[in-house]
Amino acid sequence: MRASPLRAARTRSIGEVINLLKPDFPDLTVSKLRFLETQGLVQPGRSSSGYRIFTDDDVRRVEYVLQEQRDHYLPLKVIKSKLAAWELGEESPVAPETGPPPETYFASSGVSLTASELIRSSGLSAGHVDALIEVGILEPSELPDGTEVFRDSDLSIARAAHRLLVHGLEPRHLRGIRLAADRQTDLLGQLVAPLLRHRNPENRRRSGEILADCSQAAAQLQESMVRGRLRRLLDR
Repeated sequence: MRASPLRAARTRSIGEVINLLKPDFPDLTVSKLRFLETQGLVQPGRSSSGYRIFTDDDVRRVEYVLQEQRDHYLPLKVIKSKLAAWELGEESPVAPETGPPPETYFASSGVSLTASELIRSSGLSAGHVDALIEVGILEPSELPDGTEVFRDSDLSIARAAHRLLVHGLEPRHLRGIRLAADRQTDLLGQLVAPLLRHRNPENRRRSGEILADCSQAAAQLQESMVRGRLRRLLDR
């Protein structure tokens, strides 16, 4: 954490803390500091009169929380975890890998396929396409005239599903994969929800970066875990 401009160890009142940090964090208020306390991010002591008293460490914690919110748009739960790791000496000095730029990760080819075109391009049968739609694996889009079409992501899903089905799995067996995808989508959606509440181009850009990075990392995590488990299965 970056040290605050504190010269001597001392305690400060809540008003003094606000005055100290307000040049860097103009939106800091008494109510916000109290909210951080209720969330367990800072735990100031109390004077004999019952007033909050902040040590130098308390001020540094507040400054760190505010920096993470302002510069990295992190939710308080994530910041709290990082603070806990820092206090235990577990904060890693190794910078994480970065994911692909969102404009690449979320890019679409603009492909639009009918059901018959999807069947020809993926190798699936018409029955399999219907079954995959029924279990929520494939989700066709509906045009204004009522026609159902499939996008590039549907084609990738269909081709991957075909690889699984030719080995004897059935569409119903893929429901667990769909549920895992739903849970991952919900989890990552919660991560950027605070950003998307304030709709502006910068927040949307940052949300895209976070989602692209975390989505790719989650896919890598899952694939690596499955690969390791299957390797142990083969080694028995």
